[in-house]
Amino acid sequence: MRVITVPESFNEESLYVDLRWSFGYSLYLKCEGFNFAGSIKLKAATEMVDAAERDGLLRPGSIIVESSSGNLGVALSMIAASRGYKFLCVTDSRCNLATRRAIEALGNEVHIITEPAPDGGFLGARIDHVRMLVASDERYVWLNQYTNPDNWGAHFHRTGPEIAAAFPNLDVLFVGAGTTGTLMGCARFFRQWHRPVRIVAIDSVGSVTFGGPAGRRMLPGLGTSVRPAILDESYVDDVVLVEEPDSVRACHRLARNGFLFGGSTGTVVSGATGWLSEHDAHHLTAVAVAPDLGERYLDTIYQTNWLQGIYGEDVLSPSPQPRQSV
Repeated sequence: MRVITVPESFNEESLYVDLRWSFGYSLYLKCEGFNFAGSIKLKAATEMVDAAERDGLLRPGSIIVESSSGNLGVALSMIAASRGYKFLCVTDSRCNLATRRAIEALGNEVHIITEPAPDGGFLGARIDHVRMLVASDERYVWLNQYTNPDNWGAHFHRTGPEIAAAFPNLDVLFVGAGTTGTLMGCARFFRQWHRPVRIVAIDSVGSVTFGGPAGRRMLPGLGTSVRPAILDESYVDDVVLVEEPDSVRACHRLARNGFLFGGSTGTVVSGATGWLSEHDAHHLTAVAVAPDLGERYLDTIYQTNWLQGIYGEDVLSPSPQPRQSV
């Protein structure tokens, strides 16, 4: 029996789904959604809050403020409630309703940005709003996941070693790119490991992270409209860009076999299987990181009317493999 007193004490770190039954490749999906925050963002949130407390930035009466597309907002909201802080999440209109309600249920506040910035899109507008809040009241503490080394440090110290322990013969690791915290932490860990591991970043078409043109993105989580400051491309071997309809199709394919995952996971799985197919990589041992589960996406990617309104009638029809960019 395991007994905990604070929610951040529990996180299932050793659960993998073998996708060979459905996709035909030796691809293991590391499930990071089994904790009270519901996503991999619990690790980064805990690391950043711990560091802010050690450095004296967070004190009684502090209000944590952060720009988030959703999952980090829930994780910080949960930790804030656990430790006696208040939290204000700055998000935008693409944030799932279930995510906003979860943050509010934990006793915290959500500000929704409805107009993108001329230069920087919704993310730029969210960051501008955070800066305005911080300037207006000294109680606000911005952890800034986009520049904070404790974001990638959480995965250097935890996620990377967890994967290495489970798969000592790992050949290739697929990681979605949002803030690039998970990507950079895992990539930095495996760069110093005893054997080479190919690091493949999975990003969304329309994201500017790896130099592509900005475009419409409706799924929260992966992709950015402002290049993350913590990204160092020298640690990345390949980049795969995935169209959002392909992310949705991957989610529905998993769901038809009883596995309900979020949009970011669909993007990672679609990109990973596309890369494995292109490289005829049946002989490789491959792991992909699944950031979250699907319950917060029931009103979007698992809702027919939403899908048709965003992507058109044939969104769930088969399509070619996602295109790759190096």
